[in-house]
Amino acid sequence: MRQNVHSDMAPGRPAPLDLIDRRILAALRRNGRLTMNELAAEVGLSASPCWTRVRRLEASGVITGYAALIDQRAIGIANIIFVEVTLDRHDDRMLERFGEALARIPEVLDAYLVTGDYDYLVRVAVTSTEHYERFLRDSLYRIEGIRHSRSTFALRTLKQASSVDPMLVG
Repeated sequence: MRQNVHSDMAPGRPAPLDLIDRRILAALRRNGRLTMNELAAEVGLSASPCWTRVRRLEASGVITGYAALIDQRAIGIANIIFVEVTLDRHDDRMLERFGEALARIPEVLDAYLVTGDYDYLVRVAVTSTEHYERFLRDSLYRIEGIRHSRSTFALRTLKQASSVDPMLVG
């Protein structure tokens, strides 16, 4: 998914959203392919004001993009692994280089700098255990500064969301 980088909002500062904005976001979260007329009807607006609100939500960075959700198993990606990574050092340069290196690895779906016993939690998608071993040897372990890693294979997905529910706010 391509991220929308233009935003007038300060990072971490919530956008002022009213109930109609949240209903628009909830409808698009359920079905990002709604036509503007369908979306407007669902949230109780006419098409023109609905379009204006959607454009404002996009321009402000609340809506960061649109994407097709792909069934990983249907394309042969059978395994999801969560990797806990601890680094040797925690200076700004090391953290930045590690983050940039992770961003270049196609198997990495998500990576989070976290608190606790390890520094990063990384979600990885691979076709097999052999693919995971190649990922470790050829990609992850070639990143400078890794002290320790621990892997946990997901057995089954119980819940998966592509974004937060905007109706939780307000």
